Amino acid sequence: MTATHFEQFVAEALTTERETDARLTSDELYGLYTSWCLLNKAQPQPPAALWASLKDQGIAPEDCELAMTGPAAADYILASAPSLI
Repeated sequence: MTATHFEQFVAEALTTERETDARLTSDELYGLYTSWCLLNKAQPQPPAALWASLKDQGIAPEDCELAMTGPAAADYILASAPSLI
């Protein structure tokens, strides 16, 4: 079975291995998603579509206990804090 666009995002950009107790906000989660889309040359879907898919996957977008990982995480962090460049 082929993974959906959103399932691929979760598999490639989110991890259960967290270094802090900080949780991703919905804004951070959507920002990470848009970074992932940019890197994968995919058209970002509206936030409501992402939230619905995450909920279907058992992830609460309003209280995400996962952490960012991979190239999308690096892209999002650098885009969010240009002073780090």
